[in-house]
Amino acid sequence: MIWAILALPLVLLSGYLYWRYIWFFRNPERQPPAGENIVSPADGTVVYVTLAKPGEEVISIKQGVRAKVEDILREDLERDKVHIGIFMSPFNVHYNRVPLSGRVEFIKHHPAILKNYHMGPMHWRTLLSRHPLYRNSLHIMENERTVTKVKGEFQGEPLPYYVIQIAGKSVKGIDSYTRAGAAVKKGAVFGMIRIGSQVDLVMTYKPEMNILAQPGDRVRAGETILIS
Repeated sequence: MIWAILALPLVLLSGYLYWRYIWFFRNPERQPPAGENIVSPADGTVVYVTLAKPGEEVISIKQGVRAKVEDILREDLERDKVHIGIFMSPFNVHYNRVPLSGRVEFIKHHPAILKNYHMGPMHWRTLLSRHPLYRNSLHIMENERTVTKVKGEFQGEPLPYYVIQIAGKSVKGIDSYTRAGAAVKKGAVFGMIRIGSQVDLVMTYKPEMNILAQPGDRVRAGETILIS
């Protein structure tokens, strides 16, 4: 009995170390779907899908706190936008993949406005399917982030888009494996975020788009079609 009691902390520690330094960094192969479509940039749960005009509020995080696309993207925008947010729990694959082939225009890193807020509210709401999944999640506007803009093409027309990698409170870094001017292919790995985090996709809305993603959907980076 005493050996079992002594072994329990060792088993728990071993499990944590395996998750933190081996399983967390898994990078399974993904097969992007054929055809003209836009795939998820991250594994995780879709927490919001919005259509917004320039300057329009897209989500109400809590009483008195509302967010616009510009608050999340930290870029001035023109024209109506599709905005999809994906929450990555600590147990999801954390490598991020290109949603639509194109060429990188810029990569910008933005520090936290005041501090990096914990993503606990969103983690628990996604686990319990409590909608809206983004309620009380101040990290959406406040936390450190990296914004990557890509010039893509969709349905025969140019379609620039942004991928926003948002860090969690305990995140050790946001990695980018590409550079401005580089060509990127749909489904290819372009970066990762360490531990729990969020990845948003913002692009110009076109009436012919078929938006498939819905809040609560579980998605896989490089494989799940968000828009066709």
